[in-house]
Amino acid sequence: MTREPDDWRLTGQQRYLQVATLEWKRYHAWSETWEHDHCEFCWAKFMDPDFSPDHRRHIEEHPDVLTEGYATTAEHERGADYHWVCKRCFDDFNDLFEWKVVEPS
Repeated sequence: MTREPDDWRLTGQQRYLQVATLEWKRYHAWSETWEHDHCEFCWAKFMDPDFSPDHRRHIEEHPDVLTEGYATTAEHERGADYHWVCKRCFDDFNDLFEWKVVEPS
């Protein structure tokens, strides 16, 4: 998918992701009650396969569920790993958002 001028995925993310620093990493659950996330653009689901056997099975049965992606770093106002971007959306919007990518820690 490539970006269109009126791309449906653009819904105001510039307010919190413009020139953000991102890091490619494996997704991990934040807590017992926050165990998955979605891409900030296309809503692809991120899940942690180590969270539970049910999560691992769900990921195995649904190949569209992501286990890695680009996440905000500690520099972001909401902190590390708060916002997630899938590879496809990163590729489509990197130039528009002017993201800085750091090496995995």
